[in-house]
Amino acid sequence: MHSIYLRIEKLINERGMTKKAFCEELKISTGNLGDWKRGKSIPSTAKLIEIAAFFDVSLDWIMVGRSDTLIKEQSATYETKGHSEHAFSDDTISGLTIKEQEFIKEYIEFTRYRKQKRADNGPDELS
Repeated sequence: MHSIYLRIEKLINERGMTKKAFCEELKISTGNLGDWKRGKSIPSTAKLIEIAAFFDVSLDWIMVGRSDTLIKEQSATYETKGHSEHAFSDDTISGLTIKEQEFIKEYIEFTRYRKQKRADNGPDELS
């Protein structure tokens, strides 16, 4: 079984949900869930973000099983597509593959998504 699937299954079980209820809630076909279990495919990045937000866990944990990941940001900024972004120091990203750098970008997008979702849901939803 694929390790991403095992972590998703663990979350489903901890929530006390059935796999069918999970699929209905997140609009996933049971066939896709079965493909994830057999390792025939993996969830899309967008679906992984949705699953992580649903269970209130980090995308990093779902992807690789790590829970205490800290990305240290520097105070320098740069412009990208008209938005000011924090820049990472060269020693922070040196040695990372393009795929790893893309993962970090996706993780940042996920963090922003969760922050916005929590803001939209009001202060009672913050944890």
